[in-house]
Amino acid sequence: MNSQRCAVKVLRPTQATLFGWSHSRSPEPISQSSLSSNLANLDQPFFLLQKDDGYFSANDGQASQQSENSFQVIGLCPELSPFDLGDPAFKATYGMKYSLYAGSMANGISSEDMVIALGNGGFMGSFGAGGCLPTRIEKAIHRIQNELNGKPYLFNLINSPFEPALEARTAELYIKHGIRAIEASAYVALTSNLVWYRLAGLSRLPDGSIKINHRIIAKVSRKEVAQKFLAPAEQSIVNQLLAEGKITEEQARLSQYVPTADDITVEADSGGHTDNRPLVSILPAILQLRDSLQDQYQFPQPTRIGAAGGIATPASALAAFMMGAAYITTGSINQGCVESGASEHSKNLLSQMEMTDVAMAPASDMFEMGVKVQVLKRGTMFAMRAQKLYEVYQRYESVEEIPAPEREKLEATIFKRSMDSVWNECVKFFGERDPKQIERANQKPKDKMALIFRWYLGLSSRWSNSGEKGREMDYQIWCGPAMGAFNDWVKGTYLEKPENRSVTDVSMHILRGAAFLWRIRMLEAQGLRFADEICKYIPTDRLM
Repeated sequence: MNSQRCAVKVLRPTQATLFGWSHSRSPEPISQSSLSSNLANLDQPFFLLQKDDGYFSANDGQASQQSENSFQVIGLCPELSPFDLGDPAFKATYGMKYSLYAGSMANGISSEDMVIALGNGGFMGSFGAGGCLPTRIEKAIHRIQNELNGKPYLFNLINSPFEPALEARTAELYIKHGIRAIEASAYVALTSNLVWYRLAGLSRLPDGSIKINHRIIAKVSRKEVAQKFLAPAEQSIVNQLLAEGKITEEQARLSQYVPTADDITVEADSGGHTDNRPLVSILPAILQLRDSLQDQYQFPQPTRIGAAGGIATPASALAAFMMGAAYITTGSINQGCVESGASEHSKNLLSQMEMTDVAMAPASDMFEMGVKVQVLKRGTMFAMRAQKLYEVYQRYESVEEIPAPEREKLEATIFKRSMDSVWNECVKFFGERDPKQIERANQKPKDKMALIFRWYLGLSSRWSNSGEKGREMDYQIWCGPAMGAFNDWVKGTYLEKPENRSVTDVSMHILRGAAFLWRIRMLEAQGLRFADEICKYIPTDRLM
């Protein structure tokens, strides 16, 4: 009896006590192990029972009219599997089994291997096309389409205000190869390239409804940006695309009857581009905004709202679903998995980090605008060195203005070569990628300085991926506090070691753990309290 009372405490009677329990087989007396086992049997309902002074639990049987000799039901909850979490319409739209997708991480960190593993496992992954040349993206398209053969996947389209030609070529690739869904990230305003992709997939079905062949999941962290995706495409952009012959008149008309995005991922405090928003504040605000705009436009299918940023444990996943998220998106934790494009050195650093081991640093793609990304600061000096470059950029108007001692220090400690040789590499690189960048830099000395500084910012992430020897202290590893939370959760389990972290296995444990915790919270609301050991979801065995 004492061991039973240690396992569960009944704080107050509930409505459930009006019911008895009936079954042909006797229930199991409570112990910590039996209680944990029955709670973890997510595909079956759970009954907590009392008879005389004894407590029992069961996964079968049924509540019935209470009789003198029956077991008394003092707590119950229905079955809830990982499949049941999230919005069924989200899963149906993309052909998924589970309401979780892995967000893109640029330069192929969200690799083909990762996207393929997730698609085969009933999840979905977004290939990290940001920063990749079209030839690299096209290679990924061919492999992913061939291996997944109709199973779900995404490709990323990242806002490139300083490289619009690259964004246009990427959008063109997606249209050409029939990419049915993309993840749009880092947008502060809609661009013609993004709208072109969206509208080029619109057509009218025989019953008069609109068929959407090009789906968009937009990552946002601001209400003013979310509003653009929740509304029809801006008429000025539609008119421009029509004048350029990129869309038909029918597509231009249909554009005003669908939102710009099918889904919006509310991105809280995350790795990479982030506004460090708290999810508990920004998610409800954008849900409310969605409802308001849906009342205004009356779209046949309202835009669904998902959650990202800080989601790395069962508790954080459950919190997002309970706040109304249609789905969840993971990020930082995937970079530490075996399928990611990051180097082994980077994965080892990620597996050791704490939640506080992050810092904000200037972003390569929006350096001139002062935009920052969140990165790992443990085991690397990238954040400090990148900030130094931005301070120099703000202080001087050209490379020539930088005092000789300061320039020499930058060349010795950061570039590890002369700025002249860095400029020569920039000319060669952008000659293939976007020649207009070099043209502008030759006319504006400050733009030239920005390209030279961006050389370091851009290569630092590639060094992290390739495991460049001698550059370990310059690795740029995009990461949010979620990675530290994940490490805390899996400490002492087989997932503590980075070589055991498979992206589908990690994803399934997060969802399964969320479903388990949902049962605990539901029973707690009925006046029950369980021993701490019972309330924890610990990943003990590989699930996928």
